Amino acid sequence: MTRWLRELVPLRVWPKMISAAHYNCVRLALKRLGCPLRHELQRPALILRIDEDLWAGMAPWDEELPLLAWTDFDTRRSGLDQPVACRLHVYHAQAGLLMGVALDSLDAGLKARLDAQRLGSLDSDRS
Repeated sequence: MTRWLRELVPLRVWPKMISAAHYNCVRLALKRLGCPLRHELQRPALILRIDEDLWAGMAPWDEELPLLAWTDFDTRRSGLDQPVACRLHVYHAQAGLLMGVALDSLDAGLKARLDAQRLGSLDSDRS
């Protein structure tokens, strides 16, 4: 966890489960697209910064102001189809409403970027 996030006190911390599909997509994107990743949501306006051990949703008007963050991923699981336990830190009263939309948007955005990269590499292989 980055230093600035450790210094902030969340309003609430909840145990959460990230679906295998969301977690696996992010891990694949980190390996293929590089680390850290940045993903911008239009509605609701949110910037997601993703690295190996922290997924943070930042306010677009102040990228140093976290609204929510997923941390402490427990990757001990019996298979890739199993969800991953983590902790959700909430720094804004309404941030809990963003988590589902944020993960769905992140998943769709990363899949599109991975597909574009794959298609780009297929085109370069054909040349």
